[in-house]
Amino acid sequence: MSSFPGMVLAFIFAIGVLVTVHEFGHFWVARKLGVKVLRFSVGFGKPLWTRTFGVDRTEFVVAAIPLGGYVKMLDGREVELREADKPYAFDHKPLRVRTAVILAGPAFNFLFAILAFWLMFVSGVPGLKPLLGEVEPASIAARAGFQEGDEILSVNGKRTPTWDDATMALLDQALARRDARVEVLSADQRRLERYIDFGDADEALAKGGLLKNIGFSVWRPKVPPVIDRVLPDKPAERAGLKPGDRVVAVNGEPVEYWHEWVKVVRAHPGQPVRVEVLRDGERLTLEMTPEVAEENGQTVGKIGAAVKPPENLRDDLRVVVRYSASEAVGRALARTWETSALTVRTLWGMLAGRASVENISGPLSIAQYAGYSASVGLASFLKFLAIVSVSLGVLNLLPVPILDGGHLLYNLIEWVRGRPLSEHAQLIAQQLGMLLLLLLMGIAFFNDLSRMFGT
Repeated sequence: MSSFPGMVLAFIFAIGVLVTVHEFGHFWVARKLGVKVLRFSVGFGKPLWTRTFGVDRTEFVVAAIPLGGYVKMLDGREVELREADKPYAFDHKPLRVRTAVILAGPAFNFLFAILAFWLMFVSGVPGLKPLLGEVEPASIAARAGFQEGDEILSVNGKRTPTWDDATMALLDQALARRDARVEVLSADQRRLERYIDFGDADEALAKGGLLKNIGFSVWRPKVPPVIDRVLPDKPAERAGLKPGDRVVAVNGEPVEYWHEWVKVVRAHPGQPVRVEVLRDGERLTLEMTPEVAEENGQTVGKIGAAVKPPENLRDDLRVVVRYSASEAVGRALARTWETSALTVRTLWGMLAGRASVENISGPLSIAQYAGYSASVGLASFLKFLAIVSVSLGVLNLLPVPILDGGHLLYNLIEWVRGRPLSEHAQLIAQQLGMLLLLLLMGIAFFNDLSRMFGT
């Protein structure tokens, strides 16, 4: 599923499901409250499939561009109504009914996220124990006293059995500018508390990722730098590197472990390096230039060589966190709330200039994440669907005209004034909302292309 066709299929499936859920919320509540629905469309553009169902003869459409959808309701502001149709028109319904119909779309996104998280917790969430590798000198983590071999047990009393849990908990504290009380199990099996000061979290929230900016790294086994596989037509093969070669030095600096060798390669994208290897007892010097690659928003070097995993790799680092059906309900509700709060804080941080707008992802990045999560397994894909569903719910509640939140703002103004805004005022607001949305989409696409091409 990580191939390009698999990535596209995963993206289309994910967006199709999430858009259908959102629009079904509007559709279902509208029908329940007596509003006539004319069309339910998944996607925009040319219809690929059309059917008509129900007493209202609602037209169901699957369209060519799978990047959204809409529910078209009978509305006197768009067509001239017959007297018999007025009780079923959206604009003739009381304010509370119109508000409920608008809220239903985001609400169904949150409900879907709860369901996806519940399925994830019941099926089991695979992960790695949050065991620290090398701590970057002079980093936030180093100043707080963290050391290689520390296992993060909890953050502010919240248990963190996996790296995902630890990252979410730390990010929540950083965005809230709160100190993080981190309980760790040290390499010598002592329970200790360390404190991270997030009072000024700009350093932690800068480009590059929270864990890296704090100075954390994931623990890796001490593997000797012996080449196991060399990929065809890659820098390693072109330079003459062969399986069985042991890397002993790079640019004159000795190399003892595989992760040291990888660190040098990643730090030299497009730059030549001099590699000394031991082959059949003979020391050879090779010249190679790592190719430029984009990974998690960073430009890194890669050469197309792999190491054989050691047989004694610590299996106890791999964990599967699984809950009963009843316990998973509480977990799913809590995770949905945490994800929603985190999304709001991230958006607010970007508006306030405390978090980078590079956190915004567009359809290209979402497609990549969809393909990757689908290839990893069910739990990963369910988590992806839940997070994107929450994001859609939160974004649609923003008070921006053309979004659900903008229509809710109109309703609030109507409730305060006792009458709706004029059509002219709404038209101007719609145009401003469209401009803001286009700006947001432009930033998202720019970020996507920057990640892909390393600009």
